[in-house]
Amino acid sequence: MRWTFFLFSLIILQIHPGKGYAQCKDFTISPKGDTINCTDNQDKKQGKWVNHIDELRGEPGYEEEGLYKDGRKEGTWRLYSLQGDLIGVEFYKWGNKDGVCQYFGINGTLLREESWRALNPNKAYDTLTIEDIDHLDKYKTVIVKNEGVAIKDGTWKFYDPSTGMVQRTETYTLGKHETAKSTQATADAKASKTATKPKEVLEFEKKIGKKKVKVQDGSTF
Repeated sequence: MRWTFFLFSLIILQIHPGKGYAQCKDFTISPKGDTINCTDNQDKKQGKWVNHIDELRGEPGYEEEGLYKDGRKEGTWRLYSLQGDLIGVEFYKWGNKDGVCQYFGINGTLLREESWRALNPNKAYDTLTIEDIDHLDKYKTVIVKNEGVAIKDGTWKFYDPSTGMVQRTETYTLGKHETAKSTQATADAKASKTATKPKEVLEFEKKIGKKKVKVQDGSTF
């Protein structure tokens, strides 16, 4: 009799869903009794979801939990190992990563920080305001073609898990690595240093360069 009542209640629930289920065509009830993994009548994911990703080609499996809005990830998402350890915290906007995302080792140590910029997928081109690297106290507006994915933007930090210190950093501006610009800046600095030498010093160096100067190299003949 008890099981009959349970099955009858379940059927009633599916036919006449309550307020929390009204927009869900499909859903799952979590062990805590929460409604998760809701798909609406337009087959779009809505609300709280838990995704399970199996191990693939040597990459460890994991689970992620967060919110969907009209089929796109939104807000804070947390990643867990299959053993239940927190291994990542990501932020999403329009279904793409946005802001600083952090990733952790099994023992909770911070491994790296990634900086992303989300583009609005509803636009073929997006208008963004970024810092002007030539004038660090000013900003400029740029138009970016939307490729449908998040782009690297800002400083990426990689940490030594044994010390917690930053091992290296990488800087990106709208997907472009800034190493080339850093190299050019170093070259410009050297050129500037050379240009500031007094005229007499430059003339002396020029004369010395034209003469054959014998240099002692430690040889005995």
